[in-house]
Amino acid sequence: MSQPKELYPVRSKVMYKDRVEAMGQIPLLIWFTGLSGSGKSTLAIQLESLLFKKGYKTYLLEGDTIRTGLNSDLSFSEEGRNENMRRIAEVAKLMVDAGMVVLAAFVSPWKKNRDLVKKIVGADRYFEVFVDAPLEVCEQRDVKGLYKKARTGELKDFTGISSPYERPEHPNVAVQTDKINQEEAINLLLKKVEDRIKP
Repeated sequence: MSQPKELYPVRSKVMYKDRVEAMGQIPLLIWFTGLSGSGKSTLAIQLESLLFKKGYKTYLLEGDTIRTGLNSDLSFSEEGRNENMRRIAEVAKLMVDAGMVVLAAFVSPWKKNRDLVKKIVGADRYFEVFVDAPLEVCEQRDVKGLYKKARTGELKDFTGISSPYERPEHPNVAVQTDKINQEEAINLLLKKVEDRIKP
């Protein structure tokens, strides 16, 4: 859909360096990707809590939460998923522009979508965390019962079963949640992230 020519985006008089100085942090989008049940949301929630307690200005964006609000009108078709990612990327960009450290937990199964998020937010402000757990481990966890529904055909276009997941090729961090415990994973992420957000 083409945009009308009468749009004139404005620029704030508050500069990027001013926000960094006022916030005491370098804005960043921390993007958690992985299969359902891999531990994305759990890690994102815990990491945000730790960063917040240390004085960082943070905000969490999470798949199910966004799907019940902002993106409640979208399906899980390829078209719906593409638009879901685009909207989330634009929201994250605004929040990073405002100086926040944003943690986003989304399956985001396709490389093209993750590349789009990176392009919209800016490569230097995008930090990708691949929460890597084998499909069989995710199915064993399956606290929501989604894999069971996908296996019986009740749930269509489910990532890992009837829809593919394209593994990130060069994530900033890969966390194998079937091999290390939650505390070890959080400590690893905290060190890597703080190296990026300390002014």
